Amino acid sequence: MKVAGLILLLAVAAVFLLLGFRYLVRGTPIRRIRGGARSGEAPAIDGEHFTSTLELLTRVDLLRGHTARFSTCGDNTFPQLWDDLRGAQTSITMQMYYANKGKVADQLQQILVERARAGVKVLFLRDAFGASGVPQEYFDVMSDAGVEVAIFRPFEWYSIEKAYARSHIRVVTVDAKIGWTGGFGIDDKWLGDGRTADQWRDTTARFTGPAVAQLQATFAAGWAEATGQLLTGRTFFPQDPDAGTDNKQDPAAPMRAGLLHAAPTVGSTPAERFLALTIGAAQERLWITNAYFVPDLDFVGLLTHAAERGTDVRVLVPRVTDSKTVYFAGQQTYGQLAEAGVKIYEYLPTMLHAKTIVGDRCFSGIGTMNFDNRSMSFNDESMFLVYDDDFNDRLANLFLADLELSEQYTLTMWRQRPWWMRHASKMAYSLRRVL
Repeated sequence: MKVAGLILLLAVAAVFLLLGFRYLVRGTPIRRIRGGARSGEAPAIDGEHFTSTLELLTRVDLLRGHTARFSTCGDNTFPQLWDDLRGAQTSITMQMYYANKGKVADQLQQILVERARAGVKVLFLRDAFGASGVPQEYFDVMSDAGVEVAIFRPFEWYSIEKAYARSHIRVVTVDAKIGWTGGFGIDDKWLGDGRTADQWRDTTARFTGPAVAQLQATFAAGWAEATGQLLTGRTFFPQDPDAGTDNKQDPAAPMRAGLLHAAPTVGSTPAERFLALTIGAAQERLWITNAYFVPDLDFVGLLTHAAERGTDVRVLVPRVTDSKTVYFAGQQTYGQLAEAGVKIYEYLPTMLHAKTIVGDRCFSGIGTMNFDNRSMSFNDESMFLVYDDDFNDRLANLFLADLELSEQYTLTMWRQRPWWMRHASKMAYSLRRVL
């Protein structure tokens, strides 16, 4: 009986280990696009059918009434961000996945402390993993001044199942009227011009309009999990609920936009559906900039199909990288992509950390979502999506400017890789579900 009990116990343990392993390596299910204007394609981006489909599949509301611009490096991100924060009168909410000690962190602390002492409601949500490089004393100074600081998903034995899923989003709201999101973090490596070694190149969106409330709701979800408090009221959500609809369009803010909060789940995720729909819908051009590009075989298929139907598909990734494993894993897909006509470029000057997408002449996105399984299956991500010709054109021009500082990675280069690089790519790509 003791032996039988031991065997049963081991069998149960093995089942739980298998379930845990399967959970940690799960992917997303979409393999192809069905339906649309032409067989196998989604509705064309330049039609209303695309926007309505995007809203239904991702639960994002694309509303009019926005202004937006983007910055490309620390030199043109932090001065404007600091000015916005210093001008706060009622509230500041911030959720930053990545933070480290240094000049940027010190400047942020000084501003938040001053605003909190001036009576502004300041809420700061830090990630237990991404902000682990900042000592507790830093946050104690903020708390003593009246800043409310909370930790998102701390490492505790009773919540270990949450440790693997992180909130990768970036949220900054000022008076619930100005919003910021993008790939930037609180670290000195984001300082500089994005064109020089060790000065990271990133893209960050600053916007006003209804999407700020959507970004605030994203923050509220994380704050509720971390503190048990649900944020409501005019301090955090002062906008007219009808703002941004067609009958209340502001001529000074005609841009149509929305904030996608891509939350993880088991099965198909909003992040996966957004990306698959955009790839399937692009008819003229699909220009992707992404710091961590490791598409699974299904997304490789979607990209190659887009190129084969005549879409100009280009992917810009960093050659200088903070993750060689991710770099080699992504490189494994270059051959199949290049054979189908997808153009791969590698940014040369420094680490390229941006996550942007340009679809045809009117749709674009800036945010935190990487082109990998972690962003599509496990992380909370934020993407500012814009349906506007002028914004699309400006982001496309930025893409072309980055290409001037990049080198195309050709099919010949891929085939002539040294033996060790080919093996490194194969091994790294076998880990794609956990990257």
